[in-house]
Amino acid sequence: MANTTSGTATFDKTFAIDEIVEDAFERIGLQNVAGYQLKSARRSLNILFQEWGNRGIHYWEIGELNLDLIEGQAEYKFFRASSDGTSATSTPNGVYGISDVLEAQLRNNRTATTQSDSPMTKVDRSTYAGFSNKLSKGTPNQYWVQRFIDHVSISVYPTPDSTNASKDMHFYYIKRIQDAGDYTNATDVPFRFVPCMTAGLAFYLSQKYAPQLAQQMKLYYEDELARALAEDGSASSTYITPKVYYPGT
Repeated sequence: MANTTSGTATFDKTFAIDEIVEDAFERIGLQNVAGYQLKSARRSLNILFQEWGNRGIHYWEIGELNLDLIEGQAEYKFFRASSDGTSATSTPNGVYGISDVLEAQLRNNRTATTQSDSPMTKVDRSTYAGFSNKLSKGTPNQYWVQRFIDHVSISVYPTPDSTNASKDMHFYYIKRIQDAGDYTNATDVPFRFVPCMTAGLAFYLSQKYAPQLAQQMKLYYEDELARALAEDGSASSTYITPKVYYPGT
């Protein structure tokens, strides 16, 4: 008789917030939790997601868009949420929760087969401050990113002239990880990160409910997270070229 499998691989949908919380509590020896303990666990899970934002780039949270440039305008804002303000016009439009910009290009003829990109250089505060006329018009080739609590501001230099205002600034950006929300929600995390998310929550909960296990839970968490971060990303081909060496030359 052939073995029967589930036929599905939706690990990221199978584990809702309540099941992640339940498993994390079981790891530190607590069962049948309810009330304030559940609220405490959800709060810790949200803090864990924010801590991941300091752990480097998470490739499932990378997005891209085309920003509509406006003649003579240097600054474009993208807000944390619609309640904070209206984000700059882009394609797709209504983008919120940008954390940072990774790389950008000035894109010409975006919807045509003659589309072409010119790289733009990301500069720091000191470099941008050194530009004498920040509203001078021309072909944008540099940009500066400011990261605030409720929005991210992108300043381009030079500002688009009448010719370049018809072009777009195409860029790849880092999105914020969504919060846990309701207990019945699935997490905004791919299946690869479910083990380290659960281990991380167990570590956070152990600090409050089982301090004697905190160091042990931390080791498990860091080990799981290191494996997940090492696997995350997009592989590319590697080419090894031998060095040509001629003795005596």
